Amino acid sequence: MSKDGRRKHDGAFKLWIVRRIEAGERVAALASELGIKQHLLYRWRNAVRAGGEQALRDPGRPRRVLAAAAAQVTSGEIRDVRAARRQIEALQRKIGEQQLALDFFKAALRRIEASRPPNDGRGATTSTPRSRR
Repeated sequence: MSKDGRRKHDGAFKLWIVRRIEAGERVAALASELGIKQHLLYRWRNAVRAGGEQALRDPGRPRRVLAAAAAQVTSGEIRDVRAARRQIEALQRKIGEQQLALDFFKAALRRIEASRPPNDGRGATTSTPRSRR
């Protein structure tokens, strides 16, 4: 135990527990067996699900190398997010252009239908003036 009375668990121990949880063991049973609070087990499981095995770091201050690697991942993710936003904006512009085209063709169809002679409804064609050549 540490000076403040808390136990410190290394990453391998946490990963072993998470694998047991993922294998189907109940969290309550594991917590009582190991003497660890359930919320810690859930926190470890969620960390592995969100960030992989690297999310379970050993206790203590992280190394500078790990912090630099985390910063690189973060900047890479930022680039991915920016690229995704640009793609979303391009798709939204395309949708807007398509909506304008649809509106134009709907209005044109209404004008054409309005200019047609009315149909008497019996299936016969309406008479049209005959052109003489």
